[in-house]
Amino acid sequence: MQPKLLTTLRHYSTKLMIADMIAGVTVAMVALPLSIAIAIASGAQPAAGLVTAVIGGLAVSLFGGSRVQIGGPTGAFIVVVYGVIQQFGFDGLLLATLMAGIILVIGGLLKAGRLIALIPEPVIEGFTIGIAVIIAVSQLKDLLGPTIARMPADLVHILPALWAARETVNPTALVIGVGAIVLIFGLRKFVPRLPGSIIAIALTSAAVALLALPVDTIFSRYGNLPNGLPMIAIPPFSLERIRELLPSALIIAFLAGIESLLSAVVADRMIGGAHRSNAELLAQGIANIASPLFGGIPATGAIARTATNVRAGGRTPVAGIVHAITILLIMIAAAPLAGYLAMPALAGLLIVTAWVMSEPHRWPERLRAPLSHRLLLVVTFALTLFSDLTIAIAVGTALGLAQRLLRRGEPPAHSTPPE
Repeated sequence: MQPKLLTTLRHYSTKLMIADMIAGVTVAMVALPLSIAIAIASGAQPAAGLVTAVIGGLAVSLFGGSRVQIGGPTGAFIVVVYGVIQQFGFDGLLLATLMAGIILVIGGLLKAGRLIALIPEPVIEGFTIGIAVIIAVSQLKDLLGPTIARMPADLVHILPALWAARETVNPTALVIGVGAIVLIFGLRKFVPRLPGSIIAIALTSAAVALLALPVDTIFSRYGNLPNGLPMIAIPPFSLERIRELLPSALIIAFLAGIESLLSAVVADRMIGGAHRSNAELLAQGIANIASPLFGGIPATGAIARTATNVRAGGRTPVAGIVHAITILLIMIAAAPLAGYLAMPALAGLLIVTAWVMSEPHRWPERLRAPLSHRLLLVVTFALTLFSDLTIAIAVGTALGLAQRLLRRGEPPAHSTPPE
């Protein structure tokens, strides 16, 4: 379970260092607005996303089993984190995340990393697509700007709440949000080497600030962001608190383990490498123990950011370390500027993220899959949307394992990087 950092440093060179530094800064530019947006969508303060990107990202790169994995907050956690905060408060989330980190460390020490091969791809895809739909719908409030005192957490209640507030929609917010979406897609298509997301967010947010448009910003809603990391603090705990948070901790640990290992598999295919799954689980555990101690939310390997790292030239964990340090330096030097980020623009970014998570280019392949695979995907997708996430994961995994036992010759689960 030796970290890949130690392996790669044995043959490190100036050429590799320059490539890693460029890639690390590039990924930081992508991760910065996304980390803020994910934290806000999760019901946490914007600073929690930045702390997670710094602390979680640093831990994943220092101790992980992948050469190019980038860690931080991801969209897959939004629904889980939002639900935990609504039910148990932010302190409850911190404790649940810390407990999840301990579970992941135990999983790594018990060499549970290979269990990823037992979970069929339709289960993971159905869950991911369901989460993507929930993320997109949950962002309609900030995209449309209606007046709603308190947004419901459940999908079945979000749409009626939005419909009831349809007369208070803010056309200016809609223009800013749609403009951000169009810019992100346009820059990705025509100038893919530029950090399209941060350029789009910066331009639309600058328009809001310079024209004094009636649109919510991070500052108007949350105040100034901190210009550094907070002091370490252990979240309050008791035996009763641990017992009631254990189901949430198990879900967080499951998601973190699955997403990080899938991301590592994707990275292997892109660079022709081989990750160490147990070291990766151990690193994810350390990241999720450290992140809540600084007030961060759950962290895991981020597939899209990892792919961005590889495409930008990153080849060792040094790129991930540079990514984390760059975000920290931006927090220290330019925290007030982040307050100008427009909420509809961040909502647009998350809607694009949800679209990428659903991997629409793979729908023809999914429709041609065996009937059993399609049914498993649909069942997991439906349960994710309309049931408890714990039930969705449990039922989907159980059905998937039952299929695997009946068809032992099937290849392991796999995934492909989002376009």
